[in-house]
Amino acid sequence: WAVPAGRSLRLTARPLPGAVCLPGPDRLQALTRLLRHALALRVYGPAVHARSSAVSSAWEIELPGMRLTLTLSPDPARGFSGEGAVLTGLAADSGAADADLISALLAWEPRVEVGELAARSGLAADRVRAALVRLGTGGRIGYDVAEAAYYHRELPYDTGSVERMNPRLRDAHALVAAGAVTLTGTGESATVRSGENTYGLRLAGAGSCTCQWWAEYRGGRGPCKHLLATQIVRGRAAGDPTTTAPAAQEANR
Repeated sequence: WAVPAGRSLRLTARPLPGAVCLPGPDRLQALTRLLRHALALRVYGPAVHARSSAVSSAWEIELPGMRLTLTLSPDPARGFSGEGAVLTGLAADSGAADADLISALLAWEPRVEVGELAARSGLAADRVRAALVRLGTGGRIGYDVAEAAYYHRELPYDTGSVERMNPRLRDAHALVAAGAVTLTGTGESATVRSGENTYGLRLAGAGSCTCQWWAEYRGGRGPCKHLLATQIVRGRAAGDPTTTAPAAQEANR
């Protein structure tokens, strides 16, 4: 962890208020060749407390006429695939169509405003955000931490291949297609058959599962495949297009 110390930073073994996570400090060596040109260093990270676990951080070098940002994952041996709400956004039933619509409205704007896109597209803000997640995985949208805003870009990525390569999303689709998810009670709990095991899930808040993945990560690396499959089925039952999975994709898996 790195904490402010005057005009510099000092390292500490535990999180403190105002600290930024620095897992694998040697990864910052990627910036060393640019330091002689640097005008400033800015570091970004989520708010933490004394019991916080490792989180991502962004290290921004300001250079003449440009900024370069190096984003560090919470562990040197861990990438960003499947983190946070990305899987839920990719599983949205209307995601592909919404992404196509939002993509047509981007028009190389240097700053992409969710509210403006919602007004121009006629979509709800949560569907616009889900579409931006899908466009982000395909390299069509970036996020500037300095401006705290999305921006339009074009990278040679294939959104479809990103989905296919994510094993949790693929497995969640397979569970839904197999009818393995059963909602119980008022829809706030569920059971999922996976192989020879049956797992119990609670859906309140961020949700929880009795599987080994959840026991190990407690949601810190996004939803497990059972929770993701349950969210998909629950969204369909509620008729919510922003949380349902594409039936056509399930049939092809």
